[in-house]
Amino acid sequence: FTSTRDPTMEGVEIAPFRSLDEFLMSSSRFQVPDFNDPGKWGNRIVSNLLYYQTNYFLSAVVIFLLITFLNPGEMILGIITMASIFGVLYYLSFNQVPVKNFKKAHPMVVMISTFCIGYFLIYQIGCVIAFLLGVMMPVVFIVAHASLRLRNIKNKVTSVAENLGVSRKTPMAVFLDEWGIEPEVKYIN
Repeated sequence: FTSTRDPTMEGVEIAPFRSLDEFLMSSSRFQVPDFNDPGKWGNRIVSNLLYYQTNYFLSAVVIFLLITFLNPGEMILGIITMASIFGVLYYLSFNQVPVKNFKKAHPMVVMISTFCIGYFLIYQIGCVIAFLLGVMMPVVFIVAHASLRLRNIKNKVTSVAENLGVSRKTPMAVFLDEWGIEPEVKYIN
């Protein structure tokens, strides 16, 4: 019997849950990012994704479950459709070298085209609204929070540790690495 465990998930640890006060309430600070400096803005998003990943996951689950409760049949069809598409992409990227190379060279093209194909198929079966609300609302919330949330000292220290390789390997770090996204140390200030 041989193990078929994914080597990218070896040693992955769950990041700590940040307090609601730090995540959303009184001690958190928000500011519109400088859109003229996309590198700094992108790094703010990546740093917040890494620092608040457990909070983002729980927020996405709550929003997703709320929408699923309101539209159960449409959400099940949408989930099956998107799971099939991502399953095929995952299978092809591990069993077809040209697909794996293209995904590594053009991660954003693959991600956008995957969502476009999924959207088209979901449109064909008639559950677009449930998909957009159930799946995209958590994504919009996460991107908006990660864009607007100013980093605190603990967030900056965690970002430096991630970049220097002394921190834990977390699910968000694996996800961002899979899409070819890495934070840059020069924007930590």
